[in-house]
Amino acid sequence: MTTLTIDPMLMADLSATCNSLGYLDDATGKYQREPECLECVKDLVRFLRRDDENHEIRRALGETKVVVKDLIPIIKHHSSDVELLDVTLRLLVNLTTPALVLYEEELPGERVSRRYYMEVIQYLQTYKEAFSDKVFWEALTTRMAALLEKDWDSRMEDDRLMIERMLILVRNVLHIPVNPAAEKRTDDDASVHDQVLWAMHLAKLDDIILFMAQSDDEQHLCMHIIEVVSLMLREQDAKQLARSGAARSQQEREKDVRELDRVRVQEQELKQKKAKQLSNLRHTRFGGTYTVQNMRSISDRSLIYHQPLASINELSFDKGKVPKKTPKNRQPLSDGDVARRSMLTIRLFLKQFCAEFLEGAYNKIMNNVKDDLARAKAQANDESYYMWAVKFFMEFNRYNGSFKLGRITETLSVSMFHYLQTQMESYLEMMTVEKRKIRIWSKRAHLALRAYQELLFTIQHMDSVRDESVRDAAKVLKSNLFYMPEYRELLYVLLCKYDPIKMSRNFLTDLVETTHVFIRLLERFSGGGRIVVKQKAKAKKKKTKRTNAGGPGGGPAGAPPPPDPELTWDALSDELSAAIQAERQLPEDVRPFDAASEVPVQDQRTDAMLRIQDHLRAGEPIDALALLRAAREVWPEGDAFGAADIAPEEEFLALREIHFAELPGNLLLSAMYK
Repeated sequence: MTTLTIDPMLMADLSATCNSLGYLDDATGKYQREPECLECVKDLVRFLRRDDENHEIRRALGETKVVVKDLIPIIKHHSSDVELLDVTLRLLVNLTTPALVLYEEELPGERVSRRYYMEVIQYLQTYKEAFSDKVFWEALTTRMAALLEKDWDSRMEDDRLMIERMLILVRNVLHIPVNPAAEKRTDDDASVHDQVLWAMHLAKLDDIILFMAQSDDEQHLCMHIIEVVSLMLREQDAKQLARSGAARSQQEREKDVRELDRVRVQEQELKQKKAKQLSNLRHTRFGGTYTVQNMRSISDRSLIYHQPLASINELSFDKGKVPKKTPKNRQPLSDGDVARRSMLTIRLFLKQFCAEFLEGAYNKIMNNVKDDLARAKAQANDESYYMWAVKFFMEFNRYNGSFKLGRITETLSVSMFHYLQTQMESYLEMMTVEKRKIRIWSKRAHLALRAYQELLFTIQHMDSVRDESVRDAAKVLKSNLFYMPEYRELLYVLLCKYDPIKMSRNFLTDLVETTHVFIRLLERFSGGGRIVVKQKAKAKKKKTKRTNAGGPGGGPAGAPPPPDPELTWDALSDELSAAIQAERQLPEDVRPFDAASEVPVQDQRTDAMLRIQDHLRAGEPIDALALLRAAREVWPEGDAFGAADIAPEEEFLALREIHFAELPGNLLLSAMYK
């Protein structure tokens, strides 16, 4: 690790303060604190308050290894001292703050600042290894359990702050990024992150988190809980985790065999290459000149090549050329997701944790998190954890045994589609406004897209369930989804706005898959026919002419112009659609004809049609629908008012045609204004 220069005087003061904390007794294995231990911890907290923009004090404390040698042992062996525990927790929370938060979510561009940033990251990774200690988490769990056993009314403010600090410490430790190059861990092996999770599991900290997620008294901490859960599972694949413990399929076994064969072939090629190099140690730079037959150069002579060729396909003039360097701001955005398969014991306990969380806490905590986001109680951009939880747990619910709709009712609704759509539109706009944070906004847009994709996958899965009530619920969701133009056009807009510089390749892959699922759902829902959709209102410019007759348009002075059918239709289409789907009660005392009139009943069809249009243009869609159905029973011949078994979509379109039609009575009325 490359360490930059730190002020010697500052380093001396910090070292003296750290040496006054205490020491580890090798004979007893217990940490012995000094009399000034509490005051020294407070001094370190004060030191960090005066830290500069280069975080010199934070880096100096990382150099002294105070977290590993002193602070963690203090909590392990002296957790009974409440005041010392509280101050030490405050210091640990400060020292484990994510580096990206310290730099205000913006990677430093200047060379020295970037080296400072990498140094802070390396110290945090060192801390994470030390936090894989079962005794440390047992001390915190015992203290947290004692505080949670108190009634809400009997808790002091200090107790609430200590519970919150413990959750923040857990979040900070799990948030520390992994270093796969340094760990060199393969799949089915325990990484540092897995070791921390296993230590928490042995200390039963996961049970405490589940209890807090299910408790009504701890819902004010819902945002911290969802952050901790998301960081616990950030390296896991929901499908793979849900199927952990089951027998591997033939396809998975064949995939592993192909991977092993590929690695074996690579090793053999590498050995052969080294053998050729050793067999021909005497190398000359003058390898000769060769001509390629039947291939002309820019002149009439044969092509000249300066290297031996075993095959004409190896002929290339690109060797030795320096490729054009792409500017940093024009390079494609790389995928930063880290996904690996943990060892089986870790996956089994995480699977059990997810199943219990989904069964007893998911709907409640997601409702509280969304309420906090809507009321701006959470911090800025905390909705990314919310969208991640939607995607992960709904996918886990699909693959974990039998599908249960009741577990995910909170996030499976039309309002969730609207929320994700508005978030994606906001992120795309912020990518053009804050160009220095394009990577962050692109990642959040990708999270929203994955949550949107999982909603569609869940609806598709609901169509294949045997329970008829589940299929009916999916049909209602699809009817609302395909009715709104914003939902129908979202994926098309994202495809048009895709930019490889601003969005990763995985974003494009998920976008194409989501579009494919959306089109398949639309095809199955329509069944080759037509569906009810909402059309956008089209503003029309009205041409007004002043004449000597009085008012505009040549009509009588003071007479109101006829209503615009486009505007009136947009105002009543929503209520009309709800009435057709039996969500509104229709009047029963509807008479489509006048029995006392001298006009025969068969000749009153035109009057009934005019009355239906009058109801529609007057903004009375329920009366118009009731009159249409009553007229259909009186005059069934010719299907003038629709067939007896007319579909809801066709009935909607029939009313729309009546609304816009120029009927004889309306022609006379409109002639007054010409």
